[in-house]
Amino acid sequence: MEAAKTPSSNAPDSKLHFLDYWRIIRIRKAVILTVFLLVVMTTTAVTLMLKPSYASTVRLAVDKDTSDIAPLGGAQAVAAYDPYFIQTEFERIQSRSILYQVIEDPELNLNERFAKDMELAKPFKTADSYAHLLRLCDVRQSRNTSLIEIRVFNHDPKLASDIANKIAKVYRESRLDTRKKMSDRGIKALKARLAEQVGLVEAKQEALQKEREEKQISDAVAEGSASAYTLEPATVARMESERSSAQAIYIQNQTLLDELIAKKNSNQKEAISVAYPDAQLSGLLDKRMEAQVNLVGMAPDLGEQHPSVIKAKQMLNEINKQIDLRVVDLIEGLKSRAKAAKANADFLDKEVATAKSKEVESGKNYRKYFQIKRELESLQRVRDALQLRILQEGIDRDIPKESIVEITDEAEPSQRPERPKVPLNIALGVIVGLILGVGLAFFIEYLDTSVKTIDDVERAVQAPVLAVIPQNVGSLLLEGPDSPHAEAYRVLRTNVLFSRKNETLTTLTVVSGGAGEGKSTTIFNLAIVFAQNGQRVLVVDSDLRRPSLHKILNVTNSIGLTNYLLRQNTLEQVIQTTQLPGLDFLPSGKLPSSSMGILNSTRMKEFIEDAKGRYDFVFFDSPPIMGVSDASILASEVDLCLLVIQYRKYPQAMTVRAKQMVEKVGGRLLGVVLNNINISQDSYYYYYSGYYYDYYSKHDDSGDGADEKKKGEKKSKGALDRGKVDIKPKY
Repeated sequence: MEAAKTPSSNAPDSKLHFLDYWRIIRIRKAVILTVFLLVVMTTTAVTLMLKPSYASTVRLAVDKDTSDIAPLGGAQAVAAYDPYFIQTEFERIQSRSILYQVIEDPELNLNERFAKDMELAKPFKTADSYAHLLRLCDVRQSRNTSLIEIRVFNHDPKLASDIANKIAKVYRESRLDTRKKMSDRGIKALKARLAEQVGLVEAKQEALQKEREEKQISDAVAEGSASAYTLEPATVARMESERSSAQAIYIQNQTLLDELIAKKNSNQKEAISVAYPDAQLSGLLDKRMEAQVNLVGMAPDLGEQHPSVIKAKQMLNEINKQIDLRVVDLIEGLKSRAKAAKANADFLDKEVATAKSKEVESGKNYRKYFQIKRELESLQRVRDALQLRILQEGIDRDIPKESIVEITDEAEPSQRPERPKVPLNIALGVIVGLILGVGLAFFIEYLDTSVKTIDDVERAVQAPVLAVIPQNVGSLLLEGPDSPHAEAYRVLRTNVLFSRKNETLTTLTVVSGGAGEGKSTTIFNLAIVFAQNGQRVLVVDSDLRRPSLHKILNVTNSIGLTNYLLRQNTLEQVIQTTQLPGLDFLPSGKLPSSSMGILNSTRMKEFIEDAKGRYDFVFFDSPPIMGVSDASILASEVDLCLLVIQYRKYPQAMTVRAKQMVEKVGGRLLGVVLNNINISQDSYYYYYSGYYYDYYSKHDDSGDGADEKKKGEKKSKGALDRGKVDIKPKY
């Protein structure tokens, strides 16, 4: 059980390495080269067959719709960057509205010219010419600028430049005409709105005149030069302020008067001098102070009866009388001021009340009139604004707008053809050819399910690969023992010997899923390396239907295995010796049509046992196992079986089926031989046999060894040519 699980547990990684891709390219180089040459040759031929096409380019500076000078009534606005503007203009240039005008231009007459270029008898229709012109036009943005390039291709360079210039001019005129039409539509709409507004103003004027006549409003009031007894908010605020100020003055004076009257005589004089400053009163108070000081100074020294003291007292009394009289006068003055303030406040109260009463009365008569007047003024402002806007738009329409589309570079006839670009097309053909060739190679490799690597074999068959045989291997008798190919069979011999479970297993056959996979060459060369190693070997050509080993040895196939199995000849009579000591050969003989199942006879089993006793190893060639039953019979009768798989020939499913058929009949599959490997192309297998091949090649190319090898090959070939002499019955 462990032996059965070993291959699957050690299944190699199926991911491809870089060297695997290189291997596929080397193997499929014929496909790659063929596709590459076809694409390059086709590209070159088509390029050279194409008629030269010339290109003419006109460049335009395109801006959004603006005037050459600022419009009336304000500064010209700077247009913000619009990433879609240029793309929109591309589509507009290629639109039918532009290109149809170019096509229908009588000077160009493109319908007939395009038909003539196509060698048609009838002129193109405009729609067909439009489709053809689209293919000839290429509109693009000039690199790193906002300029637009219109490039036109044609076989006639003059026609190409004419078409390009015409497209630019038609587009420019179309933009200007579109702008003018938009202005005309706008002005028309404004005039319609103005007419409506004028009607509203006239109707409102009639209503205002009617209201004036009904209320008999004078011209002065109507024009605003006389009072219409209509209080404005500012007037009301002013009158209220004056009334409040007068009321405050009255209250202030009355309060001061009440406080002075309430005070005593001595305090009253001091308080009035502070609250109501008076120069005369202040002077009297100062004189009284001086008199008092003078009296106080004289009285102690002179006495009360002294004339000076008496005179000072009289003067002080006189001053006090004057002060009392002045205080009385001041109080009377305050009373008069308070009374006057009271009268002024009352008057202003009456004025405010009267004004408000007149406002209420006049509002009834003039309110509707002035409301209609205000509405009329509003309508007039709108009318005046519309008139100004119409005037502005009219002037703006007449201002030149040449700058919105400016032809910076007119198209000129080209001197060199633009198409086809021979170097570029060939270079692209080379690149595309390589890509298609490599792609097709990998696609074929993907579809190819045949055996490609040792990993494929071991993963599919679940059996070890015992040897890798190079391509173009012939008979080792001809190539000699020192042939580079011989080492591959020596590796196979070693692996066979070490893979046997028992040394008594000495009979071996080779099978394959299909024909031509190298069974006969493999079994024959394997027998040779065994014989060269000193073993006694018998090679049996048991492919009774299509025998081939006798052709390799250049001997007759008249008698052989079939004669022995049919008891026509003895074993000694049918076995032949070869020039190689230890190697004997048993041809297949002629197979009668009545003896198709002869390999499944008891006589065959007896022969195998007899041969095992006579030889160290017995090798049996066999037909394809998928074709006839002989290979299955042989696989069940011999000790060991090798499965030969030719590199990249049959699908893996056939190989798996061949292995299953061997196991189904009880055969013992020892391993797999991978045959016909091209070592020089497939580096994957170079590591298995390339080093030995290089070593022998260098060894054979130097000195006497090469000469002796040539002599040996010549001797071997001569011996094989004399097959009847060197290869003869053994007994």
